[in-house]
Amino acid sequence: MHKKRVTRHHPIVRITHWVSAVALLVMAASGLRIFNASPAFAPKGSTFRWWPWEGTPVPDNLTFGGWLGGARHWHFAMMWLLVANGLLYLGYLWFKGEWRELAPRRGSVHDAIAMARFYLGLTKRHPLQGKHNALQKYAYSTMIVLGLVSVITGIAIWKPVSLGWLTAAMGGYHLARWWHFTSMLGLGVLVVVHVVMVFAVDPYALRAMTTGGYDEDRYSPEARNARPFVNLAPAKVEEGE
Repeated sequence: MHKKRVTRHHPIVRITHWVSAVALLVMAASGLRIFNASPAFAPKGSTFRWWPWEGTPVPDNLTFGGWLGGARHWHFAMMWLLVANGLLYLGYLWFKGEWRELAPRRGSVHDAIAMARFYLGLTKRHPLQGKHNALQKYAYSTMIVLGLVSVITGIAIWKPVSLGWLTAAMGGYHLARWWHFTSMLGLGVLVVVHVVMVFAVDPYALRAMTTGGYDEDRYSPEARNARPFVNLAPAKVEEGE
């Protein structure tokens, strides 16, 4: 019976992944509750042209924390958890050299275009890839950058007096709020796309991110020639292979 289980994710990667998922969800929802206390980026008497819904609060069912004070407590608690968790994850990537599997390289643009063409049905065979395809590398790297920006801008609006130089570097308090909001919004969009693509292309990734790995000859997107909602079943492998 064919069985070739390959470890894809170290326990540190799996733990930090799920901690990040919970922390980001709570941070985003509590942040929206904080935003609703002042749903405008411009100071009173001024206008802000970069947000078409200026002054419009977010629906309460998308927020968390109950009230402004409660949301702030949850937001800061998750912030410290996310920072510690992120440092552990980035430290692991650096010391183990696994950052090379996430960082785009020379030729990644060409590979990303090839991957997009396959997803759109313009080519028939799944491009060769390693642990992550080029589109994933760009998406995951961007998520890390947006996470760093959200932390830095969050600190800038948390301590606008004692860290006035940082707030000023962001364009002032009100613009720093905008950068914080948009970086978290961008991160949220990428997270949603990531979740959708997991279920649409690689649902077996949930197994790998929970137990550590799977049989790549049967379950990997490349082996299944999988594009969104196509070829989701495990690949057939001949007995004895």
